[in-house]
Amino acid sequence: MSKIISIQGLKKSFGENEVLKDINFSVNTGDVTCIIGASGSGKSTMLRCINLLEEPTDGEIIYNDQNILKTKDIPAYRAKVSMVFQNFNLFDNMTVLKNCTIGLRRVLKIDKETAKKEAMMYLEKVGMLPYINAKPRQLSGGQKQRVAIARALAMKPDVILFDEPTSALDPQMVGEVLEVIRRLAKEGLTMLVVTHEMAFARDVSNHVVFMHNGVICEEGSPEEIFGNPQKEETREFLSRFLRE
Repeated sequence: MSKIISIQGLKKSFGENEVLKDINFSVNTGDVTCIIGASGSGKSTMLRCINLLEEPTDGEIIYNDQNILKTKDIPAYRAKVSMVFQNFNLFDNMTVLKNCTIGLRRVLKIDKETAKKEAMMYLEKVGMLPYINAKPRQLSGGQKQRVAIARALAMKPDVILFDEPTSALDPQMVGEVLEVIRRLAKEGLTMLVVTHEMAFARDVSNHVVFMHNGVICEEGSPEEIFGNPQKEETREFLSRFLRE
């Protein structure tokens, strides 16, 4: 397995508030890394820094041996390291199909017919092909998130970052989105998933990162983190989910 992303000494402060404190970890091609931890531990901020939606205060993000903080072409980088947001971020005035073709047309400069064919292939993959002419307001939360995943996949990224992809969904819709991500994991897609779904993290990931107070408190295989956590903070965090 080759290393695709390496985070080195990553820090992020908002004013006096240091949210990320010296984060170091790497992602190999084909990894499904689940990032867990309490709200406010820095998980989403770290993902937003990796996608350059937030500018790190310090440190390096190495993607394919290049420090992407020095990149001149952020849209091209984001096409390769794509992001799926908890609130979907679809364009409300566009159809499902157009939501999935706009990046292909504007960023990758693909012609209209090819973009349509590519988008429809990925919409079919997530079970949303019957809805290509619908607007986001006509869809359920789970359907919107599946469209957002198809939109990310259509860019043929090397890595997809999922920022709590089920937290805005009704409980009955969580399963349909997790099932799509589960299938992508089986296909070998490289993913970083910030999630509160512990059973999903345990069953689907091959690498788990536990964050606490802006640092990586512990990381390892699901068997290590869920079966034999070494740190008291990890044990305390997981005990809350085991009691539920």
